[in-house]
Amino acid sequence: MNGTVARHAITRVRHTLKARRLTVSRVQNLSPRMVRVTLTGDDLEGFVTASPDDHVKLFFPVEGGVINAPTMTPEGPVYPEGVTPSPARDYTPRRYDAARNELDIDFVLHGEGPASTWAEQVRVGDTIGLGGPRGSMIVPDDFDHYVLVGDETALPAIGRWLEEMPATTPVTVLVEVAAGEERQVLARNVHWFIRGASTPSLDEMLAVLPIPAGDTFWWVAVESARARKLRTLLVETRGIDKDWVKATGYWQAE
Repeated sequence: MNGTVARHAITRVRHTLKARRLTVSRVQNLSPRMVRVTLTGDDLEGFVTASPDDHVKLFFPVEGGVINAPTMTPEGPVYPEGVTPSPARDYTPRRYDAARNELDIDFVLHGEGPASTWAEQVRVGDTIGLGGPRGSMIVPDDFDHYVLVGDETALPAIGRWLEEMPATTPVTVLVEVAAGEERQVLARNVHWFIRGASTPSLDEMLAVLPIPAGDTFWWVAVESARARKLRTLLVETRGIDKDWVKATGYWQAE
């Protein structure tokens, strides 16, 4: 058992935090409800992202296009006095190209909210603040199989994961989206589910999905309460090793 645990050891690494101000260089509509924004700028030099499910914190402009990001101190983030703090949200680095000095961030357009509103209106030349990633969870490539599960908010991480893993790695991918036109072309085959319409649903499929032979790593990223429910399903109901299940809430229902 000890040898097995060591062989599949998931490690965490920390990164030096740096505040960055970046400029939008390209905007691409991936689907009716998802847009890819490419960021660049001198501040991007030295950016590090070591895992597909890393996240950065984006700081969005307030009135007048000003970015009032905090200064990090030992006591936590401190905003300038007398100003409106920039709204902040966590997002996945979809692609980082050091040679081209580019970083792609994919946004789900879901209506109201600082991130969605900004992404709906963004133009080349706009600026945004960025911090992180603070750290990375490194999942080893020595599992016999990988199962990746998520909704549209997880598509950037899943898409990057599929591109970065060896082409011969066995992987099962389950993704739920709001409508058929939200499906994307990814590096591997995907089992797509339409929210409220697919039978079985994603959750129902996960409950009966044959457990692959050998050692399998399970990664789930959906709404927070749902992520906890699916983790319970996998670990307590289906008996999967808890150390081989990572279930994360990528957003929280109000």
